[in-house]
Amino acid sequence: MGWDGAPAGRRVVVVGGGIAGLAAAYVLRRDAPPGTAVVLLEGASALGGKLRVSTVAGVPVDEGAEMLLARVPEGIGLARAVGLAGEIVHPASTAASVLVRGVARPLPGGTVLGVPADLAALRAAGVLSPAGLAAVEAEPGRPPEPLDGDVGVGEYVGRRLGREVVQRLVDPLLGGVYAGRADLLSLRATIPALAQRLELTDGPAGGGSLLAAAGAVAAEAAGAGGQVFATLRPGLGVLPEAVARAAAAEVRLGLPVRRVERTAAGFRVVAGPVPSPTVLPADAVVVAVPAVKAAPMLAAAAPAAAAELAAIEYASVAIVTLAYPASVARLPAGSGLLVPAGEGWAIKALTYSSTKWPHLAGRDVVVLRASLGRHGEEQVLHRDDADLVALVTGELAAFAGLDAAPVEARVTRWGGALPQYAVGHIERVRRIQAEVARVPGLAVCGAAYDGVGVPACIRSGVAAAARVVAHLAGTSVPTT
Repeated sequence: MGWDGAPAGRRVVVVGGGIAGLAAAYVLRRDAPPGTAVVLLEGASALGGKLRVSTVAGVPVDEGAEMLLARVPEGIGLARAVGLAGEIVHPASTAASVLVRGVARPLPGGTVLGVPADLAALRAAGVLSPAGLAAVEAEPGRPPEPLDGDVGVGEYVGRRLGREVVQRLVDPLLGGVYAGRADLLSLRATIPALAQRLELTDGPAGGGSLLAAAGAVAAEAAGAGGQVFATLRPGLGVLPEAVARAAAAEVRLGLPVRRVERTAAGFRVVAGPVPSPTVLPADAVVVAVPAVKAAPMLAAAAPAAAAELAAIEYASVAIVTLAYPASVARLPAGSGLLVPAGEGWAIKALTYSSTKWPHLAGRDVVVLRASLGRHGEEQVLHRDDADLVALVTGELAAFAGLDAAPVEARVTRWGGALPQYAVGHIERVRRIQAEVARVPGLAVCGAAYDGVGVPACIRSGVAAAARVVAHLAGTSVPTT
């Protein structure tokens, strides 16, 4: 049933065609009352947000997010639900390395986003100096320090285990996930399982020992068993279109939303250019765009939430994908290499795509992806594409010994891609959700709230849709 033909009380607009908005549209189609019309508005010319795949030297390689956590059920579950079960694959290797004084050292096993959990593995890896290792070994005997309130990851870890752990392990790993700085990122928001352990006041896994808490978290994760990561054989970037097909929503591309306004009957969604706006009435609205875009949209409908959203900062990144002739270039073993900021290189991480993913191996070319850009240090991204490619290939030759000429290169820029979960982020999100909940029929979702990974964004979209479904059915869903 089209928009104009929907019965009264059954019109929902989803703003944003990333994976969170698409997941919301899918759940609305599945669970909303019969006859509900779902319209999805996307300002870009294509769906998918940060999920996109294209070929490099004939090989399909993701341009944005390339994998999802397999142990978090929402990602794998949605892929299966939309007909992609047969395309799910797992990495051939998850053994990464970290660059320490120009030498690639194995990333210690059993870390929790870089926080050591296994002293034997830490010693064997050789990533810390003798003094740095001694600081970690001494931590369990130091006075306990249970977590009280929120704190920066780098501040807390540095205080307990020494700055070397922050600089060589925690910061590179968090930089890969958030493109942020460990000192500025919230411990409670970025490593919640560890924060919960640190809140304990007794027992072997609590009492303020960071090493003991990390060991407990790592043991729990290992006990879960099964594969940790997964992707899709054609590229994770095919997931959005599959979800869109299953959602069967009316999709309008190239139509950026400017305002969401409340009316006596529900909402007015104002989109398009100011001189000739497109105005859509709606009984419910799901806003699934980055916080920086959601803030002005919601300024009228939920001003307090909009003010909080405007305070969330973002980092920009670029992904340079390179294909080298397999006959003259060989990638190192393992899944990739992390490059700490203190090493002095522009590249912050490498993914050895052709060795990491079995479906990309055995081709005429080998493919890798280089990631650049950190929060507050985006100057390198001001270079044009040719300069970025030259910079990356030069650094690869210098510290990785990969001095062959690539046969093809692709530069993908993600401006304002990654929300920064600053200290106090969880409380900020609670305030946002509480204010949004005061507006019947309104919901928000996406990477800005409860996780930046693909499954977390899907879970956020599902929760937003559930609130709207409950509103349409005349019931309520508790605010989380």
